[in-house]
Amino acid sequence: MKYLKWTLIVLAVLILLVVFVGMPYAQKQTKVHSPETTSVYAKKGIDLAVKYSSPHKKGRVIFGELVPYDVVWRTGANEPTTFTTKTNIKIIDKDLPAGTYSLWTRPKKDSWDIMFNSEVPDWGVTIMSGGKKTTRNPETDVVQIEVPVETLQESVESFTIRFDEYEELYLILSWDKTKVSIPINK
Repeated sequence: MKYLKWTLIVLAVLILLVVFVGMPYAQKQTKVHSPETTSVYAKKGIDLAVKYSSPHKKGRVIFGELVPYDVVWRTGANEPTTFTTKTNIKIIDKDLPAGTYSLWTRPKKDSWDIMFNSEVPDWGVTIMSGGKKTTRNPETDVVQIEVPVETLQESVESFTIRFDEYEELYLILSWDKTKVSIPINK
């Protein structure tokens, strides 16, 4: 009985060490390789911010291999990418109310599905799946659209999300030789 009690105490201490020391350390280390970045846009009565972790290409084939086609991706590394709007906007022709959303994508060879989700989970993938399964709940998608893929001439080393305004405002996602543009309207 005494042996069982000490075994349970040691096991509890080990679990607490993993949860309160090991996991925060691992999260901090992943950001060394995929630094956290924020892109902002504040003009014409629109106030937007995207917070994401930016992994690097490092000579790898990105889309179709590292990021498989036809599988939901957390759109960056580490925690899910968040998209915040302080005003009601439209993504193409779909209403997106003011708020903070997780941004998920399903890359395909010729187009991407883009999902704005009302839940922002702590981590973008499940540990038990080895990072292959996301924590996104599709039932809480607020907006889902499809946009075409553009092939770039030059490779982009770091995954990048930025705002670009030419004829209209776009949220641009680019990495390797792939670029997608998401139209944003008021």
